Amino acid sequence: MTNVNDDTGATGTPEVDWDAEAGAFDDEPDHGLRDPETRAAWADRLRSWLPERPADVLDLGCGTGSLSLLAAEQGHRVTGVDSSPAMVERARAKLAGRDAVVLRGEAAAPPVGEQRFDVILVRHVVWTLPQPGRALRHWRDLLRPGGRFVLIEGVWGTPHPTGIPADRLTALLAPLSPDVRVERLSDDSLLWGKPVEDERYAVVAAV
Repeated sequence: MTNVNDDTGATGTPEVDWDAEAGAFDDEPDHGLRDPETRAAWADRLRSWLPERPADVLDLGCGTGSLSLLAAEQGHRVTGVDSSPAMVERARAKLAGRDAVVLRGEAAAPPVGEQRFDVILVRHVVWTLPQPGRALRHWRDLLRPGGRFVLIEGVWGTPHPTGIPADRLTALLAPLSPDVRVERLSDDSLLWGKPVEDERYAVVAAV
């Protein structure tokens, strides 16, 4: 049984050269959101997770900025953070002319100074962190009162799956939030550009 107080990473993730991955990153349907139906599916989900009014959104591990762009298009002020210079370059190009800024930095300790946010948006990043509990506690301190986490994660692959199960992530969030909601995403093939059978979900947690 997993000890939910154990602040270790979910899988011992291998090192990935994200600069090398950046050129082809958007080829994945759920990364580039090039298909109109996939893009619309993510836009609808994001609209349901983010506040109705314009909000300050911190997108950590933003990659090439596809979710940041959707949030900006919905009227939110977006700060994206990624550790890869190549990802940051692509995200800045994608968000040019929007109410958005993209910074280079580590997701676990984003370089935002004293700035505070209404939403911390993270997709497929928590599972890579060596100390996810510590990162979540730090991120909570970056949220304004009444703010929320929107964390999109999953468990992928066989026979050696990688990722973070929903029950482990909700256990890490329990001391930080009185209101944690899990939304299953595996059965919505439009989000992924294909049917999937593994565990994919979003957690929305108010603080």
